Amino acid sequence: MKCWGFGKRVKGMNKNELIDRVSDYTGMKKKDASLATMAVFACIAEALAQEEKITISGFGVMEVRHRAARKGHLPTGKQEFDIPAMKIPVFRPSKQLKEKINI
Repeated sequence: MKCWGFGKRVKGMNKNELIDRVSDYTGMKKKDASLATMAVFACIAEALAQEEKITISGFGVMEVRHRAARKGHLPTGKQEFDIPAMKIPVFRPSKQLKEKINI
């Protein structure tokens, strides 16, 4: 089964459009597709909050990386300030996804 719109050049997709596509692709009711989609997002967010690495074969890897504290400066005044250490979510696409995008 092919997802409608897949492969077309689109500017972007919001959450509701994604839910519509999941519903069309799977034949699920929109309410059920919404629950499933939101459950996936919640599981991903929870896993990343616990700094777990998420690997989805054929899609990519999501993980949390640590950025060290560093000095920053304003380009106009050359005034320095501290940028605190932080954790950031990172996504690395799989080889298959890269190939699909660069058809």
